[in-house]
Amino acid sequence: MSTERTITGIYRGAPFHWVGDGFRVSNYFQSGNNFGLRVSPFLLLDYHAPFGYPPTDNEQRGVGPHPHRGFETVTLAFAGSVAHHDSAGNGGIIGPGDVQWMTAGAGILHREYHEKSFANAGGILHAIQLWVNLPKVHKMDAPHYQGLVAAQMGRVELPNSGGHVRVIAGEYQGAIGPAKTYTPMNMFDIHLQPGGHAGFSFPAHENTMILVMSGTVTINGTTQAVAADFVLFDNAGENITINAQSAAHLMLLNGTPINEPVVQYGPFVMTTEQEIRKAIDDFNSGAFGELED
Repeated sequence: MSTERTITGIYRGAPFHWVGDGFRVSNYFQSGNNFGLRVSPFLLLDYHAPFGYPPTDNEQRGVGPHPHRGFETVTLAFAGSVAHHDSAGNGGIIGPGDVQWMTAGAGILHREYHEKSFANAGGILHAIQLWVNLPKVHKMDAPHYQGLVAAQMGRVELPNSGGHVRVIAGEYQGAIGPAKTYTPMNMFDIHLQPGGHAGFSFPAHENTMILVMSGTVTINGTTQAVAADFVLFDNAGENITINAQSAAHLMLLNGTPINEPVVQYGPFVMTTEQEIRKAIDDFNSGAFGELED
């Protein structure tokens, strides 16, 4: 018999800081909150709340070439436009509703920056970047890239015109997300109208969390969460209900934890110190390829 999932707590991210010169973000974890394996398979969540950028002729406003190994970077755009290039020869541009899903695997250099026409015109950028861990057996897989556009996402209309759920990864009420993942996970972009509601159910052993990006909602009938709140659930119970007091926008993340050691050194995430030292040596020797600034 299913039971209501309990809530560990509601948290805020760290103060906003700049990543490069193009991304003003609040980190919810790792540095904002040390949740450890409570959020596995997710490693990091940087939230770029809506922020207006003036027009610029700088066509590289963003983050220059930098390395990664052992995990995936996932960039979700809600407003504005972001470009990507990497040392494996991949490139792409995402706009509202699109996602860049890069598997660093054995090692890659990449850069992310405001797309040229968006930079020239200026405007609002609203986005999330996630780091998603890879299991040890796949940490040295060849790098690859998924450019997922809004039209590919699964979509479920909620009852009584209460809103909709976009499925980026996983499955909700028969709608399947386009992202191909190494471990089971769900990534839902939830839009609720005032009075709208949505229900979800996940096995208790799976980690589950919600970022409220706008609006006010009540979770499981009693707990209120507002914009910028991060709701972390216990591994007890299965069912989650969300009711909106105002128009609301939320991101729900859920996944089977990867029960392996996590050893991180900056942009490298492996399972042992020896693997980290090897990543540093490989990067210094040029094994991650080349990428112009």
